[in-house]
Amino acid sequence: MAFGAIAVSDAFLEQQQVQSVCDGAALAAANATDEAAVYAGGVGTALPLTRASTQAAVADQLADGGSALHSWSTETDGVEVTVRCTRHVEIAFGWLFLGGQPLERTAVAGARAPTTP
Repeated sequence: MAFGAIAVSDAFLEQQQVQSVCDGAALAAANATDEAAVYAGGVGTALPLTRASTQAAVADQLADGGSALHSWSTETDGVEVTVRCTRHVEIAFGWLFLGGQPLERTAVAGARAPTTP
């Protein structure tokens, strides 16, 4: 029973870490304004986003933070961005509960950059 509690705690902490990385990436992506759209149409109630700008911002954020993810993706509707992050982790006593296979931890975070209070 103690082994199970330790394994579950380790899995929970790994999930929290992946969520934290994903939250930071989403915030970086929300600040990745499509400058061409701003100059062409001005700033409305939120900063305009593109798939290319959000992907570049997430890649920069992950490279700067030294956070290893096995995969990530971004989706945007032009105003809000959603980032999905996945990491495969080894947990304590994984050999016992998972047959030695890594545990997949996935987190999703969303953000937008409003320009009005």
